[in-house]
Amino acid sequence: MGSLPVLGTTPRIQSLLVKPASAVCNLDCEYCFYLDRNADPYRDLPGRRMSDEVLERMTDQFMFYSYPNSVFAWQGGEPTLAGLEFFERAVELQQRYGRPGQVVSNALQTNAIVINEDWCPLLRDYSFLLGVSLDGPQEVHDRYRLNRGRQGTWRRVMDVVEILRKHKVDFNILCVVNQANVGQPRKLYEWFKREGFDFVQYIPLAEFDKDGKALPFALQPEQWGNFLVETFECWWPDRRTMHLRFFDNVVEALVGERPGNCTMHTTCDSYVVIEYNGDVYPCDFFVEQPWKIGNIMIDSFPEVARKARRVDFARTKTLPRAECASCEFEFICHGGCPKMRYGPHHQFEDLDYFCRAYKMIYARALPPLRREAERIRKEMADAGRVCSVGPMG
Repeated sequence: MGSLPVLGTTPRIQSLLVKPASAVCNLDCEYCFYLDRNADPYRDLPGRRMSDEVLERMTDQFMFYSYPNSVFAWQGGEPTLAGLEFFERAVELQQRYGRPGQVVSNALQTNAIVINEDWCPLLRDYSFLLGVSLDGPQEVHDRYRLNRGRQGTWRRVMDVVEILRKHKVDFNILCVVNQANVGQPRKLYEWFKREGFDFVQYIPLAEFDKDGKALPFALQPEQWGNFLVETFECWWPDRRTMHLRFFDNVVEALVGERPGNCTMHTTCDSYVVIEYNGDVYPCDFFVEQPWKIGNIMIDSFPEVARKARRVDFARTKTLPRAECASCEFEFICHGGCPKMRYGPHHQFEDLDYFCRAYKMIYARALPPLRREAERIRKEMADAGRVCSVGPMG
């Protein structure tokens, strides 16, 4: 991997990405990066569900470590497969181990298939923020997002959306940009807007074969760049009412806040992954034995934070590149995402796969976004306070 720059003080863990059902899922999406993933250390293990013992240990330790702000992001696979009673227990433990003045945030990324009205009181009353996976209109969503019977899932997701709205459960949309929708950014944007989805995160799909070639459903860099540029043109007139996480995060960075998207951080160390059995990893894309940091049944969070393997992973984003050192956008990109650097040829020293795409969008969007950031800074100064820019951070 080469020599790595020396970091200063080891950063604290700011949030947990918890996988109560590991990578187990009730769908069979064709583009899922977990499918046929030989590096998954748990793929052949049965009954991958977080035990009450692991849940309680994790909650107790993290609530103490993270005071006064504790952030739990529940993810998978499909985290709702752990069951409603699991999440009721999670909230009960958060209440038990929380201290006066402590703020707890719960986010749940889900395909929404198993959610029904029984879930809604818990999700609403304890202010869970759901990230619902939805790739667009039915013909787009159902191209890759299939159930085990190879049937589309769009209708079920839209039915659950109505249930969430009925019960006033907060949710955002997570849209995977792939070959089925990358060529129609304006149509996709207008559909989300028309359907009343005003908090959307676009996630570019990039998976590679053993030779480093993008798989058929994955994006080429120019496609992602063109998608972002045209989406920006649609979004700019709606920027006060329509929130797209990528652009919100850019404004956060320009205002001087830490962006909600870890790709825009200087190092990759804002969160850790907790697997169903308590194993700890630095990133969900690197849940692989060589990157295992420890286990919370043995290690405390201060010990996890100081582990050499966590520090080593954080440094991968800082590996020097001549192109990055001379790039006018390095101040906001910081070398991109380690997964997108490592993915094609298994070299953290490589450029981010989407480097060209980000140069395209930053060249177009940074001048007006700088003006927007200046307006927000002035409003914040006038109000005498600091406020969050991005609704999905």
